[in-house]
Amino acid sequence: MRAALIQMTSSDDPQANCATVLAHLRAAAKAGAQIALTPEDTNCVSTSGSHKRAVLATEAEDPTLAAVRAEAAALGLWVLLGSLVLRTDDPNGRFANRSMLIGPDGAVTARYDKIHMFDVDVSETDTWRESDGFRPGDQAVVAQTPLGSFGLTICYDLRFPHLYRALAQAGAQVLTVPSAFLPETGKAHWEVLLRARAIETGAFVLAPAQTGEHAAQKGRARRTHGHSMAVAPWGEVLADAGTAPGMTLVDLDLSQVDRARTRIPALRHDRGFAGP
Repeated sequence: MRAALIQMTSSDDPQANCATVLAHLRAAAKAGAQIALTPEDTNCVSTSGSHKRAVLATEAEDPTLAAVRAEAAALGLWVLLGSLVLRTDDPNGRFANRSMLIGPDGAVTARYDKIHMFDVDVSETDTWRESDGFRPGDQAVVAQTPLGSFGLTICYDLRFPHLYRALAQAGAQVLTVPSAFLPETGKAHWEVLLRARAIETGAFVLAPAQTGEHAAQKGRARRTHGHSMAVAPWGEVLADAGTAPGMTLVDLDLSQVDRARTRIPALRHDRGFAGP
């Protein structure tokens, strides 16, 4: 399988971000990729709830999703929209942070809403309360495709290894981690967590990321870590995209998943235990 990791610096302008995505999809198909993966918040990076309410839509009406579905069908390309920020019917007005796997016929074959909310105090001046603006999901998702089995996750999920173990035990060969990691936590934790999730599960990990300084019409501007990454089931880093926007190609041999899980069959060695 040839995969294209698309690294973006999305702004809070969905129309401009959509044009960037479509250009990358065409380049991925031209380069022989069978699947292209975009980062978290592909359609809009914004810290302003009022701005998002003004420019975003529901899944049924989202123009980025419609355009990507049409482009995937035209190119015969699988696409993981790492996540779109979408309006919902949540009574508190919260959005969905939703990852979607689109087939080469343009159909949405799997949906996953981010389960774990980024409610943290990174420092005295850098605090985040994702649950204020986003409705958490409650369903883990493994998507079966002709390319392989994909376990879908998003960003902060990366810090919860039991989710990845459950996905691998349900058959996932490739774990997707589209992200918008902060520079501070990314520098300290991004690579080691991605490698740990790959080693623990014997799966490939594909992690397309947001990068750089994100332009904002309203609200505080954001910076993200970049370094979109592909990691093999034995823990080797196959690709690191650095900090520039662009596309990184990586070839995956899924027989390495069976090989790693045969050498270290930890997924079959769970034992119950009493709590501390």
